[in-house]
Amino acid sequence: MPITLTRRAFGVGVAAVAAGSAQAASGYVQAVLGQMAALGDGPVLLNSYLVQPGGGDFDLTQANAAYVYDNALAGLFLLAAGERAAALRIGQALEIAQAHDRKFADGRLRNCYAAGVMSAPAKLAGFWDAAAGHWAEDPYQVGTDTGPVAWAMLLWSALGMRAPADAAGDFIDAALRAPRGYYGGFYGFDPSQQRLLWQSTEQNLDLVAAFRALGRDEDARHATDFVSTMLDVSSARFDSGCGPDGSVNHLLAADAGIWPYLAGLGDDATALVAIKALQQGDGISFSNAGTGIWLEGTAFAALALRQMGDKRAESFMATIGKNVSPEGYVYATVAPSLSTGLTVGPALQKNTPELPFNYYRRPCLSATSWAGLAERGINPLAPPKTRAAINSTY
Repeated sequence: MPITLTRRAFGVGVAAVAAGSAQAASGYVQAVLGQMAALGDGPVLLNSYLVQPGGGDFDLTQANAAYVYDNALAGLFLLAAGERAAALRIGQALEIAQAHDRKFADGRLRNCYAAGVMSAPAKLAGFWDAAAGHWAEDPYQVGTDTGPVAWAMLLWSALGMRAPADAAGDFIDAALRAPRGYYGGFYGFDPSQQRLLWQSTEQNLDLVAAFRALGRDEDARHATDFVSTMLDVSSARFDSGCGPDGSVNHLLAADAGIWPYLAGLGDDATALVAIKALQQGDGISFSNAGTGIWLEGTAFAALALRQMGDKRAESFMATIGKNVSPEGYVYATVAPSLSTGLTVGPALQKNTPELPFNYYRRPCLSATSWAGLAERGINPLAPPKTRAAINSTY
């Protein structure tokens, strides 16, 4: 028997979807606030992953890891949800970390700090290496990538914290400015870190958004110049960046492919090309170098689809809703693990292979934050004049 969809039934359906989205978004807010409350009072950084004790190397190295990108994104999500005081706690923690680094006083941030209430000097993440019998640190975590710094700048800007945001921007412009765009950052252990001369589409795009939010127009244009060169006009897709020698990396990565649209540097076509190439059922993979659903990417792909009025957004968000941990966080992956096609960083010793960058099925702060932003229709990368809730009726 055919079903007739009346205008009233359609309206009720849209209202139900909207109510469900609001309920889900509220759940993500409460999950983040709950983790924050458990860490104590004052300026604080959240664990990026809720690990499984004794679960393996990933759980060992990530047990106390609070990545700057994840926390800045969480701060923007909390701010969008009306939880300004909680967002400010993260912003203030990052400000303390910037001002009280154990080695540097140039405005930089590390990629990762020890989760918990922020101290001075700022504590870095680490783990006990039982085989070597000493406390160990990770060369990526103690390094500095331009992208995470840009996200901290975005949060600071949104909170009205101009001084630390400009200090970070000045550091990037002084230390990592390339002829076109900006270099990757610094990698390795104190006191001597390796300057990374590769360039990332995604990280330069992050800088476009951050400099734009601060009104630093020349710096924003300089980053935009690089992003624009990574667009293959014939295929309407963005490459992921280039190596130190200038050779283009043609890997299609979800953030490099979809975020330009969210930031107003790409159009519907570029985002849809990326989503089509990366789609895995009702979700997307991290890149075209692997398979499996990456839930963080699925969330920001859903946000892009919702902004376009594409109904696939609903099925993508349903996938996310089926992968929520008992703590209320979204898992990083659907499968036990997922390959990105990237490496963590350069090998620090000769004849030592680079470490692969993989994700694992653990409750994840960044996936939760993107899911909450997508449910609310909030685009944190939008140009300042248009950054607002998008129409969630689709």
